[in-house]
Amino acid sequence: MEFDIEENLKQLPKRPGVYIMHAENDEIIYVGKAVNLFNRVHSYFRATKKSAKIERMVEKISYFETIVTDSELEALILECNLIKTHRPPYNTLLKDDKSYPYIKVTVGEEYPRIIFTRKPHGDTGAFKTGRSEKTKAQYFGPYTSAGSVRETIELINRIFKLRTCNRVLPKDIGKERPCLNYQINQCSGPCREGAVSRESYLENVRGALEFLEGNYRPILDRLKGEMEKAAEELRFEDAAGIRDLIGAVSEVAQKQKITSSDGEDRDVIGLARNEKDAVVAVFFVRDGRIIGRDHFDMTETEGVSDAEILGSFVRQFYTGTPFIPPQIILEEEIEEIPVIEEALKIRRGGKVTILTPKRGFKEKLARLAKKNAELILNTDRERKDRERKRTQEAAAKLAELLGIEKAERIESYDISNISGFLSVGSMVVFENGRGRTSDYRKFRIKTVEGPDDYASMDEVLTRRFKRLLEAEEAGNDSFTRYPDLILMDGGKGQVNVALKVLEKLGLDLPVAGMVKDDCHRTRGLYFNNEELPIDTHSELFKLVTRIQDETHRFAITYHRSLRDSAQVHSILNDIEGIGDKRRKALLMAFGSLEAIAEASKEELEAVPGMNAKAAEAVRAFFDRRKRNTYNN
Repeated sequence: MEFDIEENLKQLPKRPGVYIMHAENDEIIYVGKAVNLFNRVHSYFRATKKSAKIERMVEKISYFETIVTDSELEALILECNLIKTHRPPYNTLLKDDKSYPYIKVTVGEEYPRIIFTRKPHGDTGAFKTGRSEKTKAQYFGPYTSAGSVRETIELINRIFKLRTCNRVLPKDIGKERPCLNYQINQCSGPCREGAVSRESYLENVRGALEFLEGNYRPILDRLKGEMEKAAEELRFEDAAGIRDLIGAVSEVAQKQKITSSDGEDRDVIGLARNEKDAVVAVFFVRDGRIIGRDHFDMTETEGVSDAEILGSFVRQFYTGTPFIPPQIILEEEIEEIPVIEEALKIRRGGKVTILTPKRGFKEKLARLAKKNAELILNTDRERKDRERKRTQEAAAKLAELLGIEKAERIESYDISNISGFLSVGSMVVFENGRGRTSDYRKFRIKTVEGPDDYASMDEVLTRRFKRLLEAEEAGNDSFTRYPDLILMDGGKGQVNVALKVLEKLGLDLPVAGMVKDDCHRTRGLYFNNEELPIDTHSELFKLVTRIQDETHRFAITYHRSLRDSAQVHSILNDIEGIGDKRRKALLMAFGSLEAIAEASKEELEAVPGMNAKAAEAVRAFFDRRKRNTYNN
């Protein structure tokens, strides 16, 4: 399905998230984050002044996708994870984890501090009220904005009046004068004898940890109480300062759901569906970070429960995926969990747990996956509806142009060969303007020698419609539907070949040919001895071009596969002692001719069915080829 950038721009959500720009070959060329995806992505395609780098990037955009998040902070983390994973060429790339700042709480100290760091170590531990036997720290993050981290630390220190100095306490208590922070009431002064008890100081540290863990309701309630008291006592300046603190707390104190501190690998799966379609979205979490998202369409879902759809997806998806995480999170419980877990355990070689969380961090992740599935479903449904309408209208316009009743089912044919070598024919089918790949057919030319496209086309069409007539008479073939229109990849000559075949078989079907210009681009259709021009800007022209391109692609792909097989066959069969069985065994073992050529005699001999003499013959054969290539 073609990606219509203008139409997809209209469907963008006005929510925070990440956008991913792709080039024609599906390469990710840029990843960005936005507070408002609608406004941000639109800005790339507006006629406004941009940097030369962005102009070059926009020219290469083939399509884009988005991932919605619940906050800008989550979008920041996700953006950094995706950039690190995919390293898009138009992003400013980060070389290592130094780009990730952390908040460190030195909970192992007698009087803990909250500090900024980029190098978390393995000394994490729980907060203790007494002296730790070993220095430990608790980390929060990673974050992507160093400025935001510093602002958060500054805010926490203002609220809880924690120390920022490097003094060794309690050893250095009373040795020097307190610093400026104590003088301006930004620090409770644990370095000054009698200024604050250790118990009171540790209580403030606990409040700071609650704040960092996302539990900021207690501090908001406390600040609101202090503000009201200051106002009652007519200390309006103090009340205004506390009001500003409340605003700052509400702004920066957000629990980071997009990244987990446990460093686990897990997949998070969400489902969205409507009366016709179902979409499953999967978030891939590695080392506690979301590194990507994918989505999958589920067919034949009418009358099937959500749990059944999710169960079918889990069983099918993890049968083929190369990596199975130790934890899979679903929004809804599925049947046969113990059996599925055991099967996945065997494939993974380790324990796999399927969870359906009802609260907490994991449940929020499951809801986020579901939200993205819903967004994909709604966007794709509208795009499919628009695409369906366009393609059906184009097919109707084609029938109108040719003066036939309808063109709902179109069959198109092409011949591919190189100087008559391995001639093949292809048949592609379009229904209501869209390719129906299950009805495509390939033909190996059997009766024609040399580069005779007309004779080859005669053979292909005869075989195709004879098969149809025979199957129809026997009533034992589902592929018996007649086309409304036959399109030939050529003009008058190809059309006449088709008409003669149909006449010979007693069939009356409309046949049109795609007339090309000097650049081999379709300029019109040949029908009933007349060339009919097509508006090159119309949906009809796009439909005919798609059919032509798909017919070429299918024929050429088939021809290339046969050609490669023939080359491999001829080269290996030139080696004495290598027949079909040994040839297949070698290809199964090494995968390609190049790998066989590089294999040692011992590796060749280890292949089932080979022996020392055959292995030596293969090795000698390729050694001779190398010498001849070098000498030439």
